[in-house]
Amino acid sequence: MECHCMDMNDLCKLYNKRLFQVAFCITRDYYLAQDAVQETLIKAYQKMDTIEDTEKMGAWLSAITTRTAIDIVRKERKLKDRMAGHIEIETANIKMDQNVEKEVEVNLLKEQIQQAINSLSLDQRKVFLLKINSGLKEREIAKLLKINQNTVKTKIYRVRKQLKEMLIESFSVNFQ
Repeated sequence: MECHCMDMNDLCKLYNKRLFQVAFCITRDYYLAQDAVQETLIKAYQKMDTIEDTEKMGAWLSAITTRTAIDIVRKERKLKDRMAGHIEIETANIKMDQNVEKEVEVNLLKEQIQQAINSLSLDQRKVFLLKINSGLKEREIAKLLKINQNTVKTKIYRVRKQLKEMLIESFSVNFQ
């Protein structure tokens, strides 16, 4: 059989199974192996006129298939690596966006709380900040400010209630 007379159908009929086996051993994927065989047959058909010995056609096609399959596997790995990297970046961006949103919400809440605290009378603010920021107990605050311990308890209770009402009102206004 002469090479220059062989058409694509002849190539496929004669070598398809053999080339598929070679490609599948390398790719371990049915569809990638099919792609490798197709590419091989196209390359071979385009270079058919360079073959001098038709008895070496099978070995020549197998060599092309091997290189083609290896190239396909490399491309697939690069693609998977790129996709994995892209997914990691997207995931990181989503996490960053969520963290930024949470951070903004927390900062807004802190601002609202600070504004509410600043709106308290100086007397109320002193008692409240000594309790919250300094972590002092009612009797320690009473001793420090030289007032009755029950007065301190009452002021703390009223300040908390007032702040709670202010924040609830602030949130209801912001979310309408």
